[in-house]
Amino acid sequence: MTTKSKFEPNELDAEFDNFWQKVSCYAANQFPFEERCDFVKKSVNCNLSTNETVFITMFMMLCFEILVFLIYTINVYYSPALKTVSRFLHMNEHLAGVTLLAFGNSSADLFSNLASVEVNVPVFANSLSSALFVTMVCGGLVCYISPFQMNAYETIRDILFLILGTFLMDYFMTVKTISSEVTFSIVAFVYVIYILVNVADLYLLRRALDSIGKQIDELLNAEQTPENLLKLRHLERKYEYYSQDTRKVEVYEKNSIVTSTRMRFTTMRMVRTYRVSVNRRFTRLVKHDRTLPKNRGIFKEFLLGLRPIKCKDWRKAELLSRVLLLLRAPIVVLCALYIPLVDYEMEKHGWNKLLNSINMMVNPALSISVLMAFIHSKGNTLWYIVIKDQLIYGAYSLVITVPIAVFVLIQSRTDIPPSYHWAFTVMNLTGSMFIIFICATEIDTLFEVISSLMAIDDDFMGATIKAFTGNLGTLFINAALAAHGYPRMAYASSIGGPLFTIIVTANTVNYVRNLVGSENMHRDQMEEYGNFAFVFLSMGLFSILLWSTTLGFFARRSVGLYSMGLYIIYIIFSMLVQRKVIHSFTPNKQLSAAFGDI
Repeated sequence: MTTKSKFEPNELDAEFDNFWQKVSCYAANQFPFEERCDFVKKSVNCNLSTNETVFITMFMMLCFEILVFLIYTINVYYSPALKTVSRFLHMNEHLAGVTLLAFGNSSADLFSNLASVEVNVPVFANSLSSALFVTMVCGGLVCYISPFQMNAYETIRDILFLILGTFLMDYFMTVKTISSEVTFSIVAFVYVIYILVNVADLYLLRRALDSIGKQIDELLNAEQTPENLLKLRHLERKYEYYSQDTRKVEVYEKNSIVTSTRMRFTTMRMVRTYRVSVNRRFTRLVKHDRTLPKNRGIFKEFLLGLRPIKCKDWRKAELLSRVLLLLRAPIVVLCALYIPLVDYEMEKHGWNKLLNSINMMVNPALSISVLMAFIHSKGNTLWYIVIKDQLIYGAYSLVITVPIAVFVLIQSRTDIPPSYHWAFTVMNLTGSMFIIFICATEIDTLFEVISSLMAIDDDFMGATIKAFTGNLGTLFINAALAAHGYPRMAYASSIGGPLFTIIVTANTVNYVRNLVGSENMHRDQMEEYGNFAFVFLSMGLFSILLWSTTLGFFARRSVGLYSMGLYIIYIIFSMLVQRKVIHSFTPNKQLSAAFGDI
C-alpha cells in the first residue's frame, strides 16, 4: 500500500505567495514590454505609487488655489485695513510694523502651539527656523522689491533686541537651575521693554519735531544774520531727518502739508517727507449728490460688488491671466460677502451699502463659528469637520448684528459712506487676518500630508517646509506693503515678528508646558536642526548690523539677494543633515549615552 505524500510549503513558496505584495514597481523595467502592463496591475507597490502621485498632485493644486486666496486677500483687503488702523492710532511706519503687523503675522503661531501644548514638538527650534525665514527671506525680499533708507538707531535697536531675546532664550533653555516662573517673567519683560521703547521713541521724536519747529519759526522771524542762517540750515537738516521717522501711515490731502506757519521754510524739501496721494475728502464725496434718492442704484451696486470677473480685465487678459481670473472668481465672491472693504484711495472709500450691511451679519457669525470650531477640534480632527456643530454660536451674533444692519440700511446713503464707516475697518482687519490664518494653516496641513506620503521626518519639515508654509502670510503681506511704498513698515515687521515668535511664542509655550507637567529639555527643544537655525540666525543678524553700517543704512537689492542666499545655504545644510551626509550640531546620541548629556 502506497502512502500519498503531503505537500508542506517552505519559505520559498511563501516568498512567491507574497511576491505581488513585496515586489518593487521599478522591477517592471526588467520585464518584456508585453508583460509590463499586467505587472503594474498586479503589483501593490505600483498601485500605491500611482495613488500617491495622484493625491500629491491634487494637494499641490489645492495649495495653489489657497495661495491665490491668500494673495488676493492680502492685496485687496488686508493692506488697506492695516494702513487705516495705523492712521487711527497715529502710528508711524516703524511702530505699526513692530506692533500691529508683527502681532498679526505671528499670533497665529502662538495660538496653534498653545492648542497642541501637550504634543512633543520642538517649539524653540521651530521658532528659530521661522525667525530665520522671516528675517532673511521676508526681509531680504522687502529690500529687493523696494530699496529704502533705513533709520540707523531704530535698525540697530531692533536687531540688538532680537539678538538679546534669542541668546536669552537659548541660555534659559540650557540652564536648569532657574525656575520656569523666573525665566518666563524675565523674557516677557524684555518684550514689554521693547514695545515701550518703541512707543516712547515715537513720542520723543514728535516732541523734538515740535521743539525744532518752534526754533525755526523764531529764526524765520528774527534778523537774517549769517549766524541765524547757519542755525536755520542746521535745524532744517535735523527736522528733515527726524520727520522721515514720524510720517504717519495714511493718505494725506494734497493741501494739508503746508498748514502751519513753521512749514513755510523749505517747502519743497518737506514735501518729500510725506506720501502725497489722493484727497481723502474728494474720494469720499466724489459720487455724492443730495438731489438723488438715497438708495439710488443699490441693487446694481450690490451686483457689481459681487461680480467675480470684470469685463475689462477679461478682455485685456491673455490665456494664462484668464485662467488665473477663473481660479480667483469664487474667491472674489467669498471675500466680498465676508469682508467689508475700506480703502480711502477708492471712490466712496469702498462703500457698498447693501453689501456692507450683509457683511455686518455674515462676518461676525462666520468668524465666531470658525473660531469655536478651532477651539473644539481636538487631536487630528479638522476644524471644518466639527464646524456644523458650532454654527449655533455664530447664529447668536445675529441677534445683535441684524438690527444694526437694518439701521444702516435705513440711515445711510448709497452715494456717500456714513460717518461711522471707519468701524467697518475692524471687520476688515479681523476678517482678513482670519482668512490669512486659515489659508496658512491649511497649506501647512496639506504639506504635512505630502511629507507623510513622501516619508519625510517631522524635524526636517519643521525646520524647512513648515517655516515656509507657516510664514506665507508674512511673506506676501510684507511683499505687498513694500510694493505699495511701505518698505519701512514691512522690514520692521521682519524684525518685530521674529522677536515676537521667539520671546512670546516659544517662551509662553514652554512655560505652559511646565505648568501641565511636561519636561522641556534643551536637547528635545533643539532636535537635529535647532542649533543650525540658531547659528544661521545669529550670522544673519550680525551680518545685518555689518552691512547696514557699511552701506550707510541703505537697504539695497544686493543686500536682499545676500539675505535670501544665506537662507538657501541653511536649506542646503539642513538637506545634507537629513541625508546623513554631514552631522548636525546636536550631540551624538551614542557619545551622550557613553559620557552623559552635555
